[in-house]
Amino acid sequence: MKQINIFIELTRLNKPIGFMLLFWPCAWGLSLAYFFTGEFNTYIEYIILFFLGSVLMRSAGCIVNDIVDKDLDKKVQRTKKRPIASKKISVLKALMYVACLCVLALIILLQFNLLTIILGISSMALAFAYPFMKRITYWPQLFLGLTFNWGIIMGWTSITNNISIEPIILYLSAIFWTLGYDTIYGLQDLHDDEIIGVKSTSIKFKNNVKVFVGACYSLCVFFILILGFLIEMDKYLLFLSLMFIASLIYQLIFFKTNKPKSCLFSFKINNLTGLFIFIFIFSFNLQ
Repeated sequence: MKQINIFIELTRLNKPIGFMLLFWPCAWGLSLAYFFTGEFNTYIEYIILFFLGSVLMRSAGCIVNDIVDKDLDKKVQRTKKRPIASKKISVLKALMYVACLCVLALIILLQFNLLTIILGISSMALAFAYPFMKRITYWPQLFLGLTFNWGIIMGWTSITNNISIEPIILYLSAIFWTLGYDTIYGLQDLHDDEIIGVKSTSIKFKNNVKVFVGACYSLCVFFILILGFLIEMDKYLLFLSLMFIASLIYQLIFFKTNKPKSCLFSFKINNLTGLFIFIFIFSFNLQ
């Protein structure tokens, strides 16, 4: 049981917000593709496969992140008790877990067409490079946005087997969404990160962080609505967009830079935001 608990803590399976934020963009891309193809049985099957893949890859990503950041994590109040930083588990054993998780994820990836397999393998470079970005740029959140939302493109190609402007617009929207919510998340460690020299948009825009996050969320909404108008959605669907817009506005109002708990709460609201955007995109099929 002790080893199981360490594994759960290591992979953050006890914190589902992580893999849900990876899964929602996949679901958006699949739902958008379903709108154009009407392949319902394939859509349902792939929703399940992408969910499992999201859990596996998020878990592997967390372990890699903890291995890379083990020395930094020891210096941050929120992360110093993580299994690798606190030496509850060795790096070698953690790497064995990563290998097993990646093999399982590869088995799932091989169920899709060649284009999606190539895109999935290429995303590994993004995923495993991300932990190093905070050392070299103030924009690791942007890199996370590119990485975390790759599932939109993969979800689309898994059904359509091609690339089109619609999923690219949705991908741009999701990048700004991630850029906003991960900036809020980073505010929890603002003081510690400045001391140890870690870079982030949370630090870069700390004096105007609500303006920055508000701009990111506004661009997220803008691109999603552009997508809606591009596919000539019915006007009544605009009312559904109010759900995810309201959730973004609420986050902006609620989080406070000097109150880490408010930042964590606002960050977690994005699970609902992802769900609301999923409902909005799936509703294209009801027109």
